Amino acid sequence: MEKKNVGHVAQVIGPVIDVVFEKEENLPKIYDALEIDRGDGEKLILEAQQAIGENTIRTIAMDSSEGLQRGMEVVGLGHPISMPTGDGIKGRLFNVIGDAIDGLGQVESEKRYSIHRDPPKYEE
Repeated sequence: MEKKNVGHVAQVIGPVIDVVFEKEENLPKIYDALEIDRGDGEKLILEAQQAIGENTIRTIAMDSSEGLQRGMEVVGLGHPISMPTGDGIKGRLFNVIGDAIDGLGQVESEKRYSIHRDPPKYEE
């Protein structure tokens, strides 16, 4: 079983959330996704933006930060936010974290690409 990379909310300023980890080597990489379980079955995804010292990473919430409190558990997912790809996404609507928001259910996709990947090469 893989050990989870767990931190805790240190500060909430609107969509900006500072997360502190026990050790510096536990800090997620810039653009990595982190997850907070709100306790009501809902999850909030954060994106790591900046290491600000003292084992703390500054993140941006991908949804409302209402109801978050200091000390809440944050789990580093070990990868950036990604979107599904393939024929199944044609004509569909997605939010910023890759969840379908058009009422047609989630997309089954074999591949997902990071939202921060390099653009494809263009050749004539």
